[in-house]
Amino acid sequence: MSDARSAPLYCPYCGEEDLYPNEASHGAWECHACARVFTIKFNGLLAERLNPLTGGNPLTSGETDSQGVNR
Repeated sequence: MSDARSAPLYCPYCGEEDLYPNEASHGAWECHACARVFTIKFNGLLAERLNPLTGGNPLTSGETDSQGVNR
């Protein structure tokens, strides 16, 4: 697996696309529109897949999710 990550497409604070890698910290990005420096971190996956059609209740065996995947 690669350590490379995708670049963010927009600033999470102002929504602008004027982003550059921050040279002072690894994995940080600078937004030249709002002058913020930020990082984006992936924390992990949910233990159970939630069903958006039932208000976020977990999928039960035999149910089909919104992509048509049978659980």
